[in-house]
Amino acid sequence: MAGHFEPQPGGGAAVTLDEVEISILRSLAVQLLELVGPGDEPGDGGSDDLLASVFNDGPSEPPADPVLARLFPDAYGGPDVVPDDDVRAASGEFRRYTENDLRARKRDDALVLIRSLDALSADPETGAVLRLEPGECRQWLGTLNDLRLAIGTRLDVTDEDDGGELLRLPDTDPRKPMVLAYLWLGGLQETLVESLMS
Repeated sequence: MAGHFEPQPGGGAAVTLDEVEISILRSLAVQLLELVGPGDEPGDGGSDDLLASVFNDGPSEPPADPVLARLFPDAYGGPDVVPDDDVRAASGEFRRYTENDLRARKRDDALVLIRSLDALSADPETGAVLRLEPGECRQWLGTLNDLRLAIGTRLDVTDEDDGGELLRLPDTDPRKPMVLAYLWLGGLQETLVESLMS
């Protein structure tokens, strides 16, 4: 099971991770949490708080940071694809009513990843076996995807890239560790999907 997810009886998936892999995954997820931003301050749980959260408008403009723009893309293609004022207005309205919920889901998914890693204690020689329930698998998939999108954006990876050019970077290139993390996360993501489909 080393290095890739395998299906578990009754659903879910498992993977063996060593201390370094646990540390890298946790660090990346914490950075993702910082990038996505803090959640709203919890209220006292009264009905007024629920109503306020339903009507709490989000931003109507896309984020300036390219990674956040990739994590929270414009609906309807955005102004770069469809430079129509009506499309821009509709895209802004869509963002206003959905981005806060999307950010909350991304935070929740990343926290599930962090908490499941925190519950592990890796043996220095054999690593630790992480076992995920089906619901946790979906949250892990969301976070693995977000991490790859974030790293891929910073590395200027396009849909046409197969990773070969990035692999040929010299070891002295400062991007090399992020390239290796990007490819490793892709392998984890792929084997987790395969585990859920089997």
